Amino acid sequence: MARARAALDALEHLIGGLGTALLAFATVMWIVLVALLCVTGAGFLLARTVPRVLRAVADRERGRLSRWGPEIIGPGPAPSDVRAALADTAVRRELAWVFVHATLGLFLSLAGATLTLNTVPYIAFPLWWRFLPPDETRPTFVFWDVTDDSGALLVVLVGVAMGVAFLVAGPGMARLQAWPGRRLLAPPADMDLSLRIAELSATRAAALDAHAMELRRIERSLHDGAQNRLVGVTMMIGVARRALARDPADADAALERAQEAAEQALAELRTVVRGILPHVLVDRGLAGALAGLAADCGVPCTVDVDVPGRCAASVEATAYFVTAEALTNISKHSRASRATVVVRREGARLLLRIEDDGIGGADAQRGSGLAGIRGRVEAHDGRLTLTSPRGGPTILQVELPCGS
Repeated sequence: MARARAALDALEHLIGGLGTALLAFATVMWIVLVALLCVTGAGFLLARTVPRVLRAVADRERGRLSRWGPEIIGPGPAPSDVRAALADTAVRRELAWVFVHATLGLFLSLAGATLTLNTVPYIAFPLWWRFLPPDETRPTFVFWDVTDDSGALLVVLVGVAMGVAFLVAGPGMARLQAWPGRRLLAPPADMDLSLRIAELSATRAAALDAHAMELRRIERSLHDGAQNRLVGVTMMIGVARRALARDPADADAALERAQEAAEQALAELRTVVRGILPHVLVDRGLAGALAGLAADCGVPCTVDVDVPGRCAASVEATAYFVTAEALTNISKHSRASRATVVVRREGARLLLRIEDDGIGGADAQRGSGLAGIRGRVEAHDGRLTLTSPRGGPTILQVELPCGS
């Protein structure tokens, strides 16, 4: 089952890569055309369009690869001057990638599509070959004419071989197709430091914004909830004191209402405190806290936590809130029949994986829930990867540094 799912994922990656491979092939043709026109002089007028076209196609591939794995950050707008573009390391790497992807990437996509699209017709060939014209009974990749059932059964064997071949080789083909893009379209080494500084500045600003929003949320909760309750308690106690001399029965009823209001205020204060740092994390640890979230989830959810020792309280709280938000999204939007939460610790990183078998289509760029999850993760210098193709499954993977 796992191999079949891996093969389906590989097919989706190869089909997605087919689109960018065709764009890369068209870009190569445009580069060749511009080079030929340079002989007549007209190509020099079109040469400055090449870096922009190249950067646009490369950014499409960066976006595609980022949806299926670690994000690849683009270098920004392409240089408008041809000489500056030729001196740009990123442009030269993109130029190498576009030729590789237009050839090897296109071949791998077409090979994967050919293997899978012919598997089912070949396996079902004995059911419909008799309806073919006599001179068209030879399938595309078969070198003999089918004239009887034994020949048709041989076609079935070819179809089974194609399916098995893709089942075994498909994931490797998808990785091989993606490898040049991850190798050549990633930022050059001399850009890593500046990009890292920019990334840390952005995550620091996001963390400050998230902190300010959290303070505003706590202030609103205290002001609109517990504070109003306590004001009511104070007024009810004053009414009870004035009624005590006149009618003790009325004073007793007023004190009872004040006690109820005080209990409600205490419950709201506890809710606010749980929103800051869930007490269940302190009492039961991360495994127990996540088990409690799974029990309250709207779909059947299993939890598998294998984390020796304890992580920092802020890391455990982030993992808890990320899981809570993700399970809420699953309950509301996924139409899933089951969900799983897996937590592992590998060295100095805490790995969190949340998966459901719903309809997919989740987008980390849309919706405040996923944006909030990303903000929490990036505030800890962590990494979030979301895989959610149409039809599912949706897989949310989070890596958080947690010390050695």
